[in-house]
Amino acid sequence: MKFVIDMKLPSLNDYIKVNRTNPKYANSYKQKIQSQINMFLLNMPKYERPIKIHFTWIEGNKKRDLDNIAFAKKFILDAMVKYGHLKDDNRRYVTAFTDSFEYGKDTKVILTIEEI
Repeated sequence: MKFVIDMKLPSLNDYIKVNRTNPKYANSYKQKIQSQINMFLLNMPKYERPIKIHFTWIEGNKKRDLDNIAFAKKFILDAMVKYGHLKDDNRRYVTAFTDSFEYGKDTKVILTIEEI
């Protein structure tokens, strides 16, 4: 199944900046991002069996480092758990993930999920 999160997610550098600026705000920032992600995953089923996820990160330009971009999978997986799409994001339920990077007009991420 494929799901598109049609928004620019924070990079690791963005999240570090929030933590350094106001550590108490960091948790509410993360919760806000997870809530925004869930709006794109409303039709996602609840996965009871283990899954593999391929993340296709589409960036509007080449300014952000790839490792900083892929950090956002933390927000995505935590949102999937928080909103009941996935029982847990430990190794029992998420057995593998891969990343690929493309450049296009809009910044977004496409999740391709395979239930095992």
